[in-house]
Amino acid sequence: MSRRVQKVVDKQARIFDAAATLFAAHGFATVTTQQISDRAEIAAGTLFRYASSKGELLLMIYNEDLRAALALGARQAAAHADPVESIWALLEPIAAAAERSTENTVAYQRELLFGAPTEKYRAEGLALVEQLEDLIARLLAGAARERGRTCAHLDAHARLAGRSIFAVLHLALAQPATGAHPGHDARDDLRGQTAQIIAGFFATLTAQPEGNP
Repeated sequence: MSRRVQKVVDKQARIFDAAATLFAAHGFATVTTQQISDRAEIAAGTLFRYASSKGELLLMIYNEDLRAALALGARQAAAHADPVESIWALLEPIAAAAERSTENTVAYQRELLFGAPTEKYRAEGLALVEQLEDLIARLLAGAARERGRTCAHLDAHARLAGRSIFAVLHLALAQPATGAHPGHDARDDLRGQTAQIIAGFFATLTAQPEGNP
């Protein structure tokens, strides 16, 4: 690695560490980019060479959290034969990570949904969401085939179920901040809704050979 590239990597690491520390300690809303650049010991203008906004800094940090949670969840899911238990094992690390800071999690979701289309780290985050949906779909389709259950376009049905499960995950992660459904445990709701979607997915399947209508 050249000295120039090493300097770029070092600055990016300092920015990442500074933003992660400040967001964790004070919350996304109250932290300023000036505070981040001061802690990283770089000029404010330099900061924006690495991320175009405070929101993109949050995406950069929480993408890494999501990537780690996905890797852990995939390992945990492999230990379960039952699809409900397997998919819950996949989702549980994401739910646990979100509980560390509801404010930052909701801000991250908002940036994923409404951030600028040109932002590099938003594109990376959306790719991670797609990876999660794909993992769920493969778990469902694999479980169906193992049970001799199928339908026309099985993989497409599994992908649709994967998107539905991500949708309820998204709402469950935001629930503590919205005040919706007071008295309900967001994790319990998520597990129950996930089980419902999986039951609905299997209810559309039959024992007929794959490819038949």
